[in-house]
Amino acid sequence: MNTSRSNPRRSSSRLRTAAAAAAVALAATGLAALPSSASAAADGIVVQYRTSASGTSADQSEPWLKVRNAGSTSVPLSSVKVRYYFKADSASAAYRFACSWAVKGCANITGTFGTLANPTATADRYLEIGFTPGAGSLAPGADTGDMQLRFHQASWASLIQSDDYSFGPERTTYGDWSKVTAQVNGSLVWGQAPGGNNPTDPPTNPPTDPPGDGARLFDDFNYSSHTDPKISANGWSVRSNSGGPGVPGATWAPENVTFASQSGNSVMNLETSTAGTGASTKHTEILTKSMKFKNGTYASRVKFSDAPRSGPDGDRIVQTFFTINDLKAPMAKDYAEYDFEYLPNGGWGEPANILYTTSWDTYRPDPWEAVNAHTESRRSYAGWHDLVVTIDNNQITYYVDGQHFGTHGAAFLPERPMSINFNQWLIDLEGQPSTTPRAYDQQVDYVLHVKDQVLTPAQVNAMVGSYRSAGKTFEDTVPGS
Repeated sequence: MNTSRSNPRRSSSRLRTAAAAAAVALAATGLAALPSSASAAADGIVVQYRTSASGTSADQSEPWLKVRNAGSTSVPLSSVKVRYYFKADSASAAYRFACSWAVKGCANITGTFGTLANPTATADRYLEIGFTPGAGSLAPGADTGDMQLRFHQASWASLIQSDDYSFGPERTTYGDWSKVTAQVNGSLVWGQAPGGNNPTDPPTNPPTDPPGDGARLFDDFNYSSHTDPKISANGWSVRSNSGGPGVPGATWAPENVTFASQSGNSVMNLETSTAGTGASTKHTEILTKSMKFKNGTYASRVKFSDAPRSGPDGDRIVQTFFTINDLKAPMAKDYAEYDFEYLPNGGWGEPANILYTTSWDTYRPDPWEAVNAHTESRRSYAGWHDLVVTIDNNQITYYVDGQHFGTHGAAFLPERPMSINFNQWLIDLEGQPSTTPRAYDQQVDYVLHVKDQVLTPAQVNAMVGSYRSAGKTFEDTVPGS
C-alpha cells in the first residue's frame, strides 16, 4: 500500500486530458443519431450567440452569449446553466476561461470546463457558464445583455475552432443558436447537445430512501485522539512517515489529527502548520489501511478554510478528500485516483481560490506527463460542504452540496481497488515567505462508502441520518480486496 504518497501530484500548471484512444475511436463515428433536444421550451429560455473570433484558428475562442427569457414567468439566473461544446486541441490540452465584459458583471458569471462522457468528432469538452445569485433574475422578455466570454489553452498555443461543435464562424451578429444548450434547475430547456451527451442533471427531487443492501463503510470519526486504538481497529492509519507530496523536508504529524464534538457530532480536525521552512512544516493525513474500495458511492462532509487559524495568510495549501491506489510504474494503466482538492490561496499556476475534481488514469513523475480529466470552479468554498463522487461502469460523477459538479468518462474508470484518504498539505513555501508561525485547519464530519451502488446526494444524506438516529458511529462491511 502506498501510504507514503510520495508521488508528485502536479506540475506547475494543471494538466488534464481525455483518453486519446477513446476519443479517436469515437471520433470516427461522427455525430450519433440526433438526441432529444429543446428549443424555446416551457421555461422560455433562448440562447443567442455570436463570435468575435471567426477564424479557423485563433489565440482564443470568443463565444459571446445572451440568455433571453421568452417565457411568461421570471427566471432566476442562478438556476441557469449554458454549455458551449468544443473539441480539445490535444489529449493533454488544458483551458482557461475569462470574461472580458458583461452587462450583468463578470463577477456574477462563472465558467467551468468538463469532459463529455461520449466524445464525438466535433466535441469532447464543454465550457459551462453559470451565474451567481448577484446576477439576479430575467423578467419575461428580458435578456442578460452582452456576455463577452473567451477561453484559451493554458499554454496560449493557438487553438483550432473549425472542428468545434458549437462554433459558428458566420455568426458575427447575435442570433438564436441551438448548438449551445441551456438548463434550468437541471432540466434541458434549449438547444441540442452533441450525440449522446444530453446535459441533464439528476432529478431535482430524487428519491431519498437509500438502498437497504450493499456493503458499506461509515465512520463518524468518534475518537478521543490520534492514539485511540479504535482508529487502527477500524481500519485507519494516521500518517507519520516522510515523503511527498508537498514541501521538501516537511513531516507528517499524527498529533495534529485531533477530534472534538461540534453540534452533537464528533468532528475530525487536520491541522497543517509552518514557520516558512521545510523543517518547521507539518502536514497531516489519515487514510484507510486497506485498498478495498472501487465502484460505488463515496461521500464526506468537509469544512474547507480560506484563512489560517492563526498567523499570516497566503500559503498555497491543499485541502482534500480522495481515493487512490499506488502507481506501480510510470504511466501504468492500472493506476487510479479521484480527488476533491480545494486550494484557498491558489497554486499550480492558479492565482486565487479554486476547487478541483480530478479523475486520474495515470501519470509519469519524470519527465512529468499526466493523463487525467478535471472540472474546476474558481470561487471561495470556505465552510462546510457535502462532497459525493460516484463510480459505475460508465463514468465518474462529482457532486458538491447536492449539485452536479462534473462528470468524467469511462476512460478514467478504476482497474484496481483504492484507499480512502483525507489530507492537508502545502504545495510550496512561495505563497507566504514569512517565518511567522501559522496553522490551517480542515475538518471532516463523516465518511461513507457504499460498494457497487450509485446513490444520489439525497440518498447519502438519508443514509447518514439513519446511522446517526440509531446512534451508530462506525460500520465496515466492505470485504477485503
